[in-house]
Amino acid sequence: MPKWVTHRWPSYSNWALYLFMMIVAIILFFVSWLFSVIFTLICLGIGFYLYIIDAKQKNELISYISKITHRVKRTSHEVINELPFGIILYDEDKKIEWHNPYVAKMMGREHMIGEYIVAQWPALKIVKDKEANVEVVISNKTYKLINKPEERIIYVQDVTSYSLLVKKYEEDKFVLGFMVLDNIDEVTQGLDDQTRSILMAQVTTVISEWSARHQVYLRRMSSDRFILLMSNKELASLEQSRFDLLDDVKDATRHLKLPMTLSIGIAGGHIDFIELGQATQTSLDIALSRGGDQVAVKIGDRVNFYGGRSNAVEKRTRVRARVVSHALRDLIKASENVVIMGHKLPDIDSIGAAIGIIRAADILEIPAYIVLEGINPSIERLMDIIREDEELATRFITPANAIEMMNKRTLAVVVDTHKATFVAEPKLLSLTKQIVVIDHHRRGEDFIQDATLIYMEPYASSTCELVTELLQYIDERIAIGVLESTILLAGIVTDTKSFSVRTGSRTFEAASYLRRSGADSTLIQRLLKDDLEDYLKKAHIIRYAQILHKCYAIAVTAAGERHSQLLIAQVADTLLNMQGIEASFVVSERPDGLIGISARSMGQVNVQVIMEQMGGGGHLTNAAAQIEGTILQGKEKLIALLQEYKEREGVVE
Repeated sequence: MPKWVTHRWPSYSNWALYLFMMIVAIILFFVSWLFSVIFTLICLGIGFYLYIIDAKQKNELISYISKITHRVKRTSHEVINELPFGIILYDEDKKIEWHNPYVAKMMGREHMIGEYIVAQWPALKIVKDKEANVEVVISNKTYKLINKPEERIIYVQDVTSYSLLVKKYEEDKFVLGFMVLDNIDEVTQGLDDQTRSILMAQVTTVISEWSARHQVYLRRMSSDRFILLMSNKELASLEQSRFDLLDDVKDATRHLKLPMTLSIGIAGGHIDFIELGQATQTSLDIALSRGGDQVAVKIGDRVNFYGGRSNAVEKRTRVRARVVSHALRDLIKASENVVIMGHKLPDIDSIGAAIGIIRAADILEIPAYIVLEGINPSIERLMDIIREDEELATRFITPANAIEMMNKRTLAVVVDTHKATFVAEPKLLSLTKQIVVIDHHRRGEDFIQDATLIYMEPYASSTCELVTELLQYIDERIAIGVLESTILLAGIVTDTKSFSVRTGSRTFEAASYLRRSGADSTLIQRLLKDDLEDYLKKAHIIRYAQILHKCYAIAVTAAGERHSQLLIAQVADTLLNMQGIEASFVVSERPDGLIGISARSMGQVNVQVIMEQMGGGGHLTNAAAQIEGTILQGKEKLIALLQEYKEREGVVE
């Protein structure tokens, strides 16, 4: 900037000088009028000179500003055109009013003025008074769009290099995995040492070749356990292949009576190595508790499951049942009272298991109660029979009563579910630290945290079967009454469809024990009988069933038509008996307003995975879900998931 700009006198200084000279002239006038006239003329000369100088400076300043303005306008035009980022101005209707050449070059067009923002970049949602930053890919380049709604302006930045760097960083992150041959004891039982060694070498070879093919670091920890290290990039490749190692191992041992299966737990996204190891072990525990023969991948909060197309292998030892029974006995003895609850809308298996725990608490002389929020059609007949036993009927309490009696020494026993959101009253779990979980479903992601004792066996037919085994070891003096034995056996009969599905040798052993204890088969038949009205309702639903992909049967009721969960499940069972059907699904509105979905499978289709994606769960061949919304929404979501499952797993032949 020129020196005259910084050194010019301010205009107010000139006026101050004029005022001073006028005062001096007036004073001189009283002294000598001649001196006053001479001084006045001199002041006028000085003032005229200063005026000329000031006017000249002002003209020079105006000329200088004009030149600067011209240079700035010319430079700003060139700068905007040459900016290494894009600028877009839009109007109140979200139409483009102006953009710099960068945007036109990015889009490969002459101009985009007059076009709607959302039409060009659907990912960019322009919300009033809210900034939105999104990334879009255009011609293999990644751009970041920064929306400033108050100024109605969008900045466009090329972040391709940064995006590639972030992608490489994420791909190079390593994940940890634990692998276990989950049925090695059952497969090798009865084999001599030489045959066992050959089998293990064969399986190890398959695993080693797989790890080398996918660049996975493999380290054997014991005869049946391995540790895995891989990058996120390789993990993504394995997920894309659906972990074909599961099938490779089974194919290699197909000649055996029982093929070898393995389970893998993988975790990533943790900076702390201790947390990473704990998360990996948790993933493996989940895979094993879901029946094995599958992979559980936990990255951050995301958990994905792969495989799980084999039924859980029945354990042939009662050691764990005895250990759990003794642990349960000690917990009951140490508690002041016991509160038992099953899942919402309980069935016969849930009520039967709860009554079994009541019997265990009675023999140990600890008061116990069952939380029941209401009676649904599936247990209506059962509750009518229970009411005939006054002592047993008084053991059923409401959730409000249970909350009142809860204290720090209360033992909460959860049966027939392991999900905190599914229990009759979730609040009860926060009122005590002593929690026992007994369930036969495959473990899901939403698991009850910090349980003191967990007894989950997905190989079991029902929770009643598990409780029956526990009762045999709880106390030598225990004697189960006729009513308790009948209800426990009814739970087993219901979940096994009269011993036709998910039935193992332990199931028959439990049933035999209950029969010896006096279980009444005639009473069970009465409990499970259909009435004519329900039979006609089922026939009506089946009438409108559709076949999807030649192997899926789907029945959807009309809007406003409500049916109990029990009836929905019975229809699914009936549809599964149709020729050529590998999986059946029934969608109907329930009395509580939720949309109930019941799924059944012959074993080739993993309905548990499908129902978990709808917020439910269950077994490989038996699962269900309850969702909010409309019948149409439930149907559309189910069909979309079946289409996705078909593309991923293929159609069952």
